[in-house]
Amino acid sequence: MGEQLRRGPSSTENDKKGPFLAGSHEVWPPVVLAPMAGITNVAFRRLCREQGGGLYVCEMVTTRALVERNPKTLRMIAFDGDERPRSLQLYGTDPAVTAAAVRMVVEENLADHIDLNFGCPVPKVTRKGGGAALPWRRRLFARLVRAAVQAAAPAGVPVTVKMRKGIDDDHLTYVEAGLAAQDAGAAVVALHGRTAAQRYSGTADWDAIGTLKQALDVPVLGNGDIWEADDALRMVAHTGVDGVVVGRGCLGRPWLFADLAAAFDGRDVRKLPALGEVAVTMRRHAELLVEWFAGGDRPDTAERDGCVDFRKHVAWYLKGFPVGGELRRALAMVSGLTELDDLLGKLDPAEPFPVETLGQPRGRTNSPGKVHLPEGWLADRDSDEVPAGAELADSGG
Repeated sequence: MGEQLRRGPSSTENDKKGPFLAGSHEVWPPVVLAPMAGITNVAFRRLCREQGGGLYVCEMVTTRALVERNPKTLRMIAFDGDERPRSLQLYGTDPAVTAAAVRMVVEENLADHIDLNFGCPVPKVTRKGGGAALPWRRRLFARLVRAAVQAAAPAGVPVTVKMRKGIDDDHLTYVEAGLAAQDAGAAVVALHGRTAAQRYSGTADWDAIGTLKQALDVPVLGNGDIWEADDALRMVAHTGVDGVVVGRGCLGRPWLFADLAAAFDGRDVRKLPALGEVAVTMRRHAELLVEWFAGGDRPDTAERDGCVDFRKHVAWYLKGFPVGGELRRALAMVSGLTELDDLLGKLDPAEPFPVETLGQPRGRTNSPGKVHLPEGWLADRDSDEVPAGAELADSGG
């Protein structure tokens, strides 16, 4: 890919950083791909892994769906043969079901690392007491983390926790929950510096991430508003965290992981691919998706299914490039690789990368909103009763 030299802020704090440990797994560069529904499948993870090292997490799956061997869920936890460590994120609300899911992972050697999701702000999750709502019930939260850790311990599989600051600014839980997760045996705690009420609006609170880092002894990872590699260096310098979690910033830009590897290695080179090089990456992405679908239960429709799945990525790849609306629409309706090749051939390969998009938000953005919670959820912080109906039977967004 084309490269230009851009010098970002240096950091003496970053210079001292080494790999962080998730159990026995040494992660360098200290970068984690956040699980994203409909995005971080085998194909996308491979595309990103080809750019640089780190920890790449599959899409979130639910503990109930895993235990019940839901076919879609089992498909979602597939890993490439060379993918190590294999990182799996679980969503659950019942300590018993979570423990059963973790035992299944361990006994069937399905993954090398388990992350627990306590950060999801989606109403269908929080209105049942799950995701970002669950840490408010501190005893239930501690029980759930401990159940997962104990189930994973015999195989030495580390369990980590990802969470938000809290439900809203009046109901913050992140320090207390971080300490509880650490006491329960979590190997790493990651914090998205927003509340559930913020959803994906505004700016992430890096000061809160720094506060959590000071409070815990286990490694702490920061998540939120890392759009460029230099943002990762700034977060480390500002908060002292042991590593970063990258989500929306890599949408349409898998080469961000090459930038992150360079940044943490102390190299100033960042990739700014011209449109022709972006087109090569787009073709590679679609091809990997087709390969992934070919291994599913409908191999005869793999090419169409892979290209249909690819459509959502088109706008992210082309963000900021001067590509006409008709060609954009055609790319976003592509149904086959030959058709994709023809359309990509109409792009101007010499068009330079739109530097004005650097540092700008990508992917999902929305406004703050009310967090939907079960009736009486806020009234009793010490109840460890499992919320009714919160164990979802299906995985994915």
